[in-house]
Amino acid sequence: MFTRFVEPGRLALITYGPCAGKMCTVIDIVDQKRVVVDGPEQLTGVRRHMMPVKRLSLTDFKCSIFRGAREKQLKAALEKDEIMKKWSETAWAKKLAAKAFRANMTDFDRHKLMVARKKRAKEVRGVIKKGKK
Repeated sequence: MFTRFVEPGRLALITYGPCAGKMCTVIDIVDQKRVVVDGPEQLTGVRRHMMPVKRLSLTDFKCSIFRGAREKQLKAALEKDEIMKKWSETAWAKKLAAKAFRANMTDFDRHKLMVARKKRAKEVRGVIKKGKK
């Protein structure tokens, strides 16, 4: 059954545009295709603005706010329910963080990673070889 409804308080990931990759909260529903979202800006870097629902990926998390809530009320609701902490513990958020980390790796970091992988593979092969004898 579908449970991720577009509703005030729903946490969402912006998938396209200047704020792509940032988290936001649905504040108000304008019409069938557009919603008003807010970060709040100090927390996520997303200002309050209107955007199409197509550019959002809804999450399972929802904070208890009313339609058109102010930034102060939104921030209090997010802190009370610990929504951002719960989000950062999900596999989805961890995958996004790992992807960002890999994108920011230097050439030397990639080299160190390659060497570590080779070393680990060699040790695994050694253990398997001993186990077969």
